[in-house]
This record gives sequence, C-alpha cells and structure tokens, in this order.
Amino acid sequence: MTRRALLGAAIVVAAAQVSQSQSQIPQGFAASNFQVVGYSETDGRPGFKMAIREVGGRWYMYMGHLWHRGWSILDVTDPAKVRVLKFVPGPENTWSIQVDLHDDIMITGMEQVGRRWGGDPSRPHDEGFFIWDITDPVNPRKLGQWKTGGRGTHRIGYPGGRYVYVAAALPGYQDELLVIVDISDPANPREVSRWATPGQHVAAGETPEEGIQLHGPPMRDGDRLYLDYGSAGMHILDVSDITRPRLVGSLDFTGPFDGGIPVHSIMPMKSRNLVWVNSEAIAEDCNEGLGHASLVDISNEKQPRLVSIMPVPVPPPGSTYADFCAKGARFGPHNINQHQHHPDVEKQANLMYLTYFNAGLRVFDISNARLPKEVGYFIPPDPVKRYGPVPTRFVEQTEDVLVDRRGYVYITNKNQGLWVLRYTGPRPTGTN
Repeated sequence: MTRRALLGAAIVVAAAQVSQSQSQIPQGFAASNFQVVGYSETDGRPGFKMAIREVGGRWYMYMGHLWHRGWSILDVTDPAKVRVLKFVPGPENTWSIQVDLHDDIMITGMEQVGRRWGGDPSRPHDEGFFIWDITDPVNPRKLGQWKTGGRGTHRIGYPGGRYVYVAAALPGYQDELLVIVDISDPANPREVSRWATPGQHVAAGETPEEGIQLHGPPMRDGDRLYLDYGSAGMHILDVSDITRPRLVGSLDFTGPFDGGIPVHSIMPMKSRNLVWVNSEAIAEDCNEGLGHASLVDISNEKQPRLVSIMPVPVPPPGSTYADFCAKGARFGPHNINQHQHHPDVEKQANLMYLTYFNAGLRVFDISNARLPKEVGYFIPPDPVKRYGPVPTRFVEQTEDVLVDRRGYVYITNKNQGLWVLRYTGPRPTGTN
C-alpha cells in the first residue's frame, strides 16, 4: 500500500474512532462554559456518590448506586474512555449509596432503603458501615463493620486517621445524629462519642421535632466539626476533646427555608471565615418552599450570620419551560464537591460546584462573598431509559459532583450514566 493510501486509511480509522466516541455521548445537553470530555453508561448502573484517588499514575473512582446494591470501581485515567473495572456486590435490600476514602482505607455506608427507592421493609437489611483496605485499588478487602443497631448510616466523613464521623440512626433517637467511631482496630470499631440536638433523644423523653436530622458528612477542620442538621440548622462543634463534642455556635435556616431539607450540605472555608451551606429539594414539581445555597460568616463562631444567597438558576435560551419548576421533578440544590480532605480532589477556592437536580450542574463564583454570581452550567438531556421509579416525571436529575485535581468534573444522575466535563469559563483569582 502506498504512503498516501496508508495515510488515507489512518484518517478514516481516526475519523471513525472520533465518530464512535461522539456517538456514545448523549446529545441534547445545554452548557455554558463547560466542555463534555466523556460519558459512560457505567454498565447500566447509574451512579450516586463518588470518591476518587490516584494510585501509581492511574485514577480510580469508587461509586455507590441508587438502584443497585453495591459499589463500582472505575478507571478514569483517560476521562474520555471511562472503564468499569469491577462491581462489588453489597448486602441485599440495603442502600449502599455512600462512600468516602483516604489513603488506603475506604468507608461505605449502609442503611435501610425505603419502599419508594426499591426497598422492602418486611425483609432483613444490613446497616452501619464497612471498612475496606484498598491498597489493591481494584480488589477491596473488607476489614470490619460498625453497626448502629438501628436503621443504619447516611453520609460519612473520613478525613483519614483513626476516626470516622458518621450521620447514624441509633435506637432511641429521632433520625440521624453525630457518632464518632474509632477504627484504629478495624476488626473491632468502637464508638467514641455522640452528639444530638435537643428533641432527638426520644428515649430520654425529649419531644421530637420534624426534620431534625444530621445529613452529613460532618466536616472536620482542625478542632472544629461542622454539621448540616436539617431543620435544626448548621452547627459548629469543638472536638478538641474527641470524647466530648461541645457546641460552639449555630445558625437556624428554618422559617424562610422550610422546604425539603433546610441544611443538607456544609463546607467550611476557615481561611475566609466562611461556611457554605445549602438545602436539598425533596418534593417534586416545587411543591415545597424555596431552597437555598448560602454563604455564612463565622468571624464570630458563636454567632454565625448569613452573608449571601446564590442566584436562582435560569433555564437556558430556547427552553420549552419558563422556569425549572415547570420542567418537573425535583428542582433545587443537592450536592457539592465535598471530599476536601482528599489530596486528589480539587481544593475549594472561589468556584463552587453544586448539583441542582433538573437544573443540572451549576457553578458559582464566590470570590466576592457578598455578591456571588453564576458563571457556568451543564444540563444533561432527559434520560431515555428508566432504571428506577424516581422521579415521577421522566426528566434528568443531576445528583452528585466530584472535581479531581486535574480539573475533570464528574456528575451522576438518577437515570443516566457518568458525565465527565471540564469547566472552561473564567477562573477568579485564587481559584485552582
């Protein structure tokens, strides 16, 4: 074959590969200041929470799932060609959606799964959290399990070392409270301390109040622990004595923000004396009060005060709906790029990534804490295959976001695969 013919054949093959790669990316998305890098159906298991680490030059993602009991391990070294390496089955009839890791230890939460999410309350379920050795990143080895004796755990924070900070549903309490667990002997993890807000300890005669629950993950920074506590607001604890957490300050968000979970996610930015706080939308079709994503000034930790609220997302040009409530299903804040303890996650600076259910992923410039502004968005197309019964109206629902230190942005969806993006918009001073 001549050189020209060889070159022509190579161009045809390259063009075919590009075409095949592009054809695997669902079309119809809307984007501002975002580039799509890759997409994976993740072997037909839509992802939920994610954790990531680099080992020996390869990048591994660990993923929980809403509709499948267990955890996937993916290779995202080349984010344009995501590969599912293994699925690790979890306990039946158990939500295994939460995952966190540090160094060679991974923690995976487990809890009773509600009927609306595919659970059967008449059947047994597992609960608590598993402790895994992930020295071999593709073959996790189970080291132990901590159990609540109740419904289980929701989000968990593991910044490394001997302590896991858990949102745990214990017998005798209303919904989740803070439990700090020592895993220095992973085969025999033990509770070190617990902390609950007034009204939670019903077994002690306290009167329960609706919506009081620690969502998590509790975020530790130095000797402070920051808690996202539902309708009880945000709390700052002193954990210099790990056996006796002590309340420092709180801020209530109920009243104006009484819809959904008023305080769902929290992130301290102590260098700026700020804390990010956002709610979670729960009711479909906006049948609840307005949600929020806010910045809180903690210059005086005993009296935190609200500084600003992020602007409400606007539908992209050409949309068939006037606002996102008209689009249907859930609309409002959900998750942020939260695993700040991990060295392979992009560190929080002046860009905040926030999933917004049917409004996709939103990015805010918070360099001026008093005047935040939206600087980008990515809205996946509506799904084409239903994997789970939620939402009622079959529209896209962006769930979680993770940004690695290379700048790749990963988002998951209730009824779609994993999207890999890159933010291409302006980066304010001080942003990674």
